[in-house]
Amino acid sequence: MLTYREFETYDRNGMYKVYDKWPELARKFYDMKYDAVDFKGINHIIFVGMGGSGALGDVLSAIFSKTNMHLCVVKGYHLPKTANSRTLVVASSVSGNTLETLTVLKEAKKLGSKTLAFSSGGKMEAYCLKNKIEYRKVPLLNSPRASFPIYLYSILKVLEPLVPLKKNDINESISFLEKTRKQISYSNLTHNPSLDLAKWLSGIPIIYYPAGLQAAAVRFKNSLQENCKIHAAAEDVIEACHNSIVSWETKSNVRPILIQGKNDYSKTKKLWRIIKTYFKINQIDFKEIHSIDGNILSKLICLIYLMDYATIYYAVLNKKDPTPINSIEFVKNRMYNE
Repeated sequence: MLTYREFETYDRNGMYKVYDKWPELARKFYDMKYDAVDFKGINHIIFVGMGGSGALGDVLSAIFSKTNMHLCVVKGYHLPKTANSRTLVVASSVSGNTLETLTVLKEAKKLGSKTLAFSSGGKMEAYCLKNKIEYRKVPLLNSPRASFPIYLYSILKVLEPLVPLKKNDINESISFLEKTRKQISYSNLTHNPSLDLAKWLSGIPIIYYPAGLQAAAVRFKNSLQENCKIHAAAEDVIEACHNSIVSWETKSNVRPILIQGKNDYSKTKKLWRIIKTYFKINQIDFKEIHSIDGNILSKLICLIYLMDYATIYYAVLNKKDPTPINSIEFVKNRMYNE
């Protein structure tokens, strides 16, 4: 049984305390009064961000996926050739110092694209103020990944004229966050699905997902790597059945996790049944995670909340502090300073 003392001992930076505030943070920053932005003439959106910010782009991509407004996500140094003066480039760097995002931001300015940036300060704030780029300052709590709802709901608010969700949809997602917290937070260590998932985790998790829930799966993979300090992988379930399923013919310490949506396409649901049968026949232990009912934002944010919290539990159970990311700092220090 986990104890408060174990959390205080191993989660030394109090990451779980920030996660316990996710519903309030989502509400606070969605209700925030931000200056309006003129989106006239915009015909597509490019979201730029790495790590935790990249996960924001993945969620926005899912939200926009069934609209006429195309949104693509850039996780790197260059804009696609489609970028032009009718493009809205949304750049997010929680630290404000992400080299890749700053590089793309400067490229967007040269192209004359409409640009909007979010950060907690840093070089991004200085660059935007100097170059009169639309900029919104949003705080950092604990880490970029723990600050996820602060940035997501701030961006949703600022992009409100373009976002294909009604205010009721946003409110629904926050209500579902509150319900999810009651199930997964530290204050409930019995019948807790996040804690159960953390106890089940071992070896190398591989996360299978349907296309609509890719954002949650990739975010879970990233949080397993950063918070738990373990290897993890994520694959589209349809594509996996055309190649990587063969790898299960060899025994290993890889463990499958199946993320399934309430409204998965009928053929995808059939595929899930087949895969589970295959795993059972071959005595391969697997874990199922199901989305809630609700709009796409509600599904994704609650999945992310449940699975992220599981990575904090896993870290504490294995006597690790989830916050430090020493290897990432090793790379960044050399990229920025050499």
